[in-house]
Amino acid sequence: MDYVQMVKESVDFLKNRVRSNPKVAIVLGSGLSVIKESLTDQIKIKYSEIPHFPVSTAPGHAGELIFGKWKGIDTVLMNGRFHFYEGYSMKEVTMAIRVFQMMGIKYLFLTNAAGGLNHTFEPGHPMIITDHINFMGDNPLIGKNIDEWGVRFPDMSEAYNSKLISMAEEAAKELIIPYYKGVYVAVSGPSFETPAELRMFRFLGADAVGMSTVPEVIVANHGGIKVLAISAITDRAIPEGLKPLTAQEVLEVANRTGIQIAKIFEAVIENLGEELK
Repeated sequence: MDYVQMVKESVDFLKNRVRSNPKVAIVLGSGLSVIKESLTDQIKIKYSEIPHFPVSTAPGHAGELIFGKWKGIDTVLMNGRFHFYEGYSMKEVTMAIRVFQMMGIKYLFLTNAAGGLNHTFEPGHPMIITDHINFMGDNPLIGKNIDEWGVRFPDMSEAYNSKLISMAEEAAKELIIPYYKGVYVAVSGPSFETPAELRMFRFLGADAVGMSTVPEVIVANHGGIKVLAISAITDRAIPEGLKPLTAQEVLEVANRTGIQIAKIFEAVIENLGEELK
């Protein structure tokens, strides 16, 4: 079936199930499902129920959309994302973002668990993403352009919205939450990086490394959606003295850091106020 038609059928299904018109979508990364506790009046829909939706198989990803209210604002949470390393195509990885676009989403908030390449970064703190490096070897916009979704060559000079970044910084300072700012490099995974790869990424100017987010950001910008993304720094990805790492360790730190990220998102959503109503 045609990809556009698949997206439209997914949208029609969701609109028949949920009567709200959210302007904000939040994608929850590995171990960051704690954020969903801030949402009231929840309506949960499993990915397996939605026509043509992929199913999330990564650890720490529940695989459901949650519609509700956050600070009185209609919001949809994507509790678990799709990854390139799961074997999905880039269009499948970003299908939910297209669905959000066609549902009228204006703001996309993204989270992820990431390794800290910057030697000054300590695990357990959020990093507000200011830019990214796509090292995944693919791009979700490859192929025929769908003009109704966006232009052939979308601008990426401000992939992460500067106003939202400033609002997130102000919120973190007011809440006395230690935070970092930096560049996120995305790799395909699923293997963690070698010391030589980490040295290369650091040389290229990256501050954190992970296996998601960038495809979603590209598609969101193509579709005119404003993006704010925050990483949970879960480990020190420092090549000198690199220690073995497990997914469980990543999830545990991400879960703790998610509480801080949730507070920042709450403040930003509250400050956006009338723009979201």
